[in-house]
Amino acid sequence: MSKKTYVYNEKTLQYEVVVVSNKVKFLRFFSIATLICLVFGTSYAIYTGVIASPNERSLKNELSQMDRHYNALTSEFDNIAKDLDNIQEKDANIHRIIFGLNPIDSNVWEGGIGGHDRFKYITKYDSSSDLIEASLDKVDLLKRKLAIQKKSLDTIFNLAMIREEKLASIPSIKPIQEDKLKRSVRYMSGFGFRIHPVHKVKKFHKGIDFTCPVGTPIQATGNGVIKKIQNKRIGYGKHIVVDHGFGYETLYAHLSEIHVKVGQKIIKGQKIGEVGSTGTSTAPHLHYEVRVKGKAVNPIDYCLDGLSVSEYQELVEQTSIENQSFD
Repeated sequence: MSKKTYVYNEKTLQYEVVVVSNKVKFLRFFSIATLICLVFGTSYAIYTGVIASPNERSLKNELSQMDRHYNALTSEFDNIAKDLDNIQEKDANIHRIIFGLNPIDSNVWEGGIGGHDRFKYITKYDSSSDLIEASLDKVDLLKRKLAIQKKSLDTIFNLAMIREEKLASIPSIKPIQEDKLKRSVRYMSGFGFRIHPVHKVKKFHKGIDFTCPVGTPIQATGNGVIKKIQNKRIGYGKHIVVDHGFGYETLYAHLSEIHVKVGQKIIKGQKIGEVGSTGTSTAPHLHYEVRVKGKAVNPIDYCLDGLSVSEYQELVEQTSIENQSFD
């Protein structure tokens, strides 16, 4: 049954059926259809991105800013990588020039990070996943290079500490300060074959004799530990042996007084005794020896304090003259 619409007619005082013409019906239908098409078209345009919503415009602005920041961050990564490579180059020079060691292998330095699908936890977005993975790759490479460089610097630091300890331990100064010597250094009895003062025959003299008054302070020529103290009636008399480590030992003989104990740690320049004339000695002096891996070497090569190149050369020449030793 069709639905009819009635309207009250004041003239006839009756309800009459409303009759709608075809033209009005068509206009109504056309208006509704147009409105539906407009709503549908607008919705579709928004959905497909033809017309951006406020949220979308905001997101696009954020993405644009993020893109600029990402490019700036990438540039910073590249700059840090270059700085790190420069540090590695200097590291290589330190290894090679100062310590005589091979630097970090380039294959190790430039090596990549292994592993299957390391970024599987990253959501795969069409527009950003590649950028994220590339950035993480750079971060991993920098972290790896920093770890390698840190280990290398730790090695250099340890080597430097050992080198510093070695430099402080190797005998390098005279056991008697020059202003305390009785005569000029050039009149010392040196290393090599000398006339023995008692037996009057040539005998190999293993050290240098420093002539000076009884009681003159004797200083350690390098850091070390007191290895031996003895008091003999003949030979070296009262004497001290210092172990400097790294294969070096020094001996101080014919002392009148000893101011250290066996096992005591000493430092370069520390007073360890006083000059005397004990044992087989003809006059007050200090007999000083340097031993490298148990073998006596010329102590003049280890008296480097307060001498110019020319003075040192003269000293070497004077101590090589075959004269009479004092012990």
